[in-house]
Amino acid sequence: MSEEFASSSAASDLGSFCGIGVGPGMPGLIPVAAWQFVQDADIILLPRAKSAKRSIARNCLPAHQIPEDRFRDFEFAMGSDRTLLAEHYSRQADEIGQNVCAGKRVAYLTIGDPLTYSTYIYILRALQERFPEIPCRTYPGVTSYSALAAATGFALGEGKERVLISPCPDARLELRRLIEAHDVVVLLKIGERLPMVLRLLSEMEIDDHCVFGAQVGMENEILRFGTSEMNAADASGYLSTMLIRRKPIESRHMVTATADIQEIGELELT
Repeated sequence: MSEEFASSSAASDLGSFCGIGVGPGMPGLIPVAAWQFVQDADIILLPRAKSAKRSIARNCLPAHQIPEDRFRDFEFAMGSDRTLLAEHYSRQADEIGQNVCAGKRVAYLTIGDPLTYSTYIYILRALQERFPEIPCRTYPGVTSYSALAAATGFALGEGKERVLISPCPDARLELRRLIEAHDVVVLLKIGERLPMVLRLLSEMEIDDHCVFGAQVGMENEILRFGTSEMNAADASGYLSTMLIRRKPIESRHMVTATADIQEIGELELT
C-alpha cells in the first residue's frame, strides 16, 4: 500500500469534531446547521462545572428525542494554576481525539458562543496541537449580551460607536477608564463586583444608561433597567451581564421630526 493511499484511507476513517454554541439559555436559539450536527453526532459532550448537577447547555437544546447514551458529561476545570489547567484540557483533548480517530462524530456543546470566553477555546487549542489531522469545525452561537440587548431593546452599537466587551475588572478606577474610553461597554462575569459597579455608575451619573441581566432566557431570568432596580443578589452566580452606555442616545428621529415641523411652518408662512 502506497503512503499516499494509506494517508488518504486513514483520513477517510476519521470522524469529526464540532464546537456548538447553543445560545444563552432559551431553547431554540441553536443554529439550524449546528442542530443538524447534534442530531447526527455519535457523542454529545456536555461541559459542566464540578459543582453543577446538570449541564446548562443540555437545557438549551430543543425538545427532541436524542438517545440518552449519546450524551456525556464533560467536567471542566476552573482555577488560576495554568499548569494544572493545561494538563486537564490535554487529557480531555486526548479523549476526544481517540473517539474522532475511531470514526466518531463528536459534538461539544457550550452556552453562548464557543469562541467568546468559553472553555471550548482551551479544548479546541489542545485538540489541534495533539491531533492536527482531525477536522474541527465551530458553529457560532447567540451570546448572553446579544440576548440581553434583544430582551431590553438596548442598542449595542450605532454608527461609529466604540464597543468594548470585557470581564468586569476588580478595580473601580480601571472600570472607570474603560467606560470613559468607549461609547458602550459590555460587562461580563460581574458576580460579587456588582456593588462596586453600581457605586461607580452613580458617581459618573450614568445610572440610567445601563441594563443588567442574569440567566437571560432561563426560567430564573433577571432583567433590570437602570441601577435603581438592581441589588447585589442579582449578580450571584456566574451568568451575569451588564450593558453600559456612556452617554444617552441622541434621538435622530426627534431631530428629523423637529426639522420637518420647522419646514412646514415656514411653508405656511410664505
